[in-house]
Amino acid sequence: MEDLEDCYSQATLELVTHARRGGRFASRLHLAHTLEQRFVSRIRDRRRALSGRSPMQAALEAAMPLDCATDEQIDIVDVRAELETLVILREDLRRVRALAQRLSDDQRLVLAAQVGQVTPGDFCRINGWSLEKYRKVAQRARARLTALMALEEPAVPSGTTPSEGEIGTLYEPISPHS
Repeated sequence: MEDLEDCYSQATLELVTHARRGGRFASRLHLAHTLEQRFVSRIRDRRRALSGRSPMQAALEAAMPLDCATDEQIDIVDVRAELETLVILREDLRRVRALAQRLSDDQRLVLAAQVGQVTPGDFCRINGWSLEKYRKVAQRARARLTALMALEEPAVPSGTTPSEGEIGTLYEPISPHS
């Protein structure tokens, strides 16, 4: 609605500017048709801008105002990614976050620094570590997190699940004592 109001305001302003420069209209009907024509033209311009001809306008339309980001969590979305890929990546991030609690304090500290793009030199200077200790802790942290992720990987069901029975049949396991 706000976009339409902007388009209408632009069209009206164009006509006011035209009239102030000495432009005339033959009748009220002529004025109404001219306003409508300019309004529709502004709407088409807006649609073209949003559909990709103006990357800046498209980015502004998808942008989130900074003032609403105070206490709310902001989910950054890659609009180019497929929905399934996004779901998998978000689930992996949740698993990493949960499994990171099982790492040592030093391992979590090094991984957090790497994610935050702190250089190894800066990290070592701040924490009083040697580069060798940093390298070893980072290597062990990545290896442990990878192993934990593999252990927590949900198992793929075998092909003998009840869902693969005949249509309309109910799966009932046969007890060995029957």
